[in-house]
Amino acid sequence: MKVTVCRKEHFNAAHRLYNPAWSDEHNTEVFGPCANVNYHGHNYELVVRVTGEVDPDTGYVYDMKLLSTLIKTEILDTFDHRNLNLDTTDFRNLIPTAENIAVIIWQRLRPHLAAPLGLSVTLFETERNFVEYHG
Repeated sequence: MKVTVCRKEHFNAAHRLYNPAWSDEHNTEVFGPCANVNYHGHNYELVVRVTGEVDPDTGYVYDMKLLSTLIKTEILDTFDHRNLNLDTTDFRNLIPTAENIAVIIWQRLRPHLAAPLGLSVTLFETERNFVEYHG
């Protein structure tokens, strides 16, 4: 019997979508206002899902308090109220699109979970725009 437990979190971050191999004009053509040299911000909503067998001794798939602490330590403490392009090493050479942010979040969390557990990340950049990554 597999069950999925979910934890929802929130963080604010600024970013700029910009490919340094392109001209400013081409960046603006592709990314529009998201290529603004002065950056822009989002109020991100993050949903982390962990799937696995229910432990008969605890009744848990994964302790939600541990999941909350893991997300705080690995994600919120690093990304919240930061400029993703300038303040994090994760995006020094990677365009911080919602897609790439979701993959990085997954990569930061995955090593802390037991191998049999499934992990997926849903990242809402806006109320209507979101991405999912399942690894």
